[in-house]
Amino acid sequence: MTIQIAKESRKEAIASLERYCRENFPEPVSGLEADGLLSFFLEEIGPLVYNKAVADVQERLQARVMEVDIEVHEEAFQYWPKQGRRR
Repeated sequence: MTIQIAKESRKEAIASLERYCRENFPEPVSGLEADGLLSFFLEEIGPLVYNKAVADVQERLQARVMEVDIEVHEEAFQYWPKQGRRR
């Protein structure tokens, strides 16, 4: 699965890669090279990040589901105790 990003985000990512290479490597990269590098990262490493994010969301959702009974719990057989308070 190749991760797709919006056209505008892709432009920003390419510009960021170009800047990073310009500031950290002896040879800058062109926009075309940065685009190829971004495609490689998205295809090769993107799924790793995506899967980690999905696992993190699952963990948080499971924790929330475990708390649902606390948040929405209602005691049974409360009719008579409530009637006693009304008298």
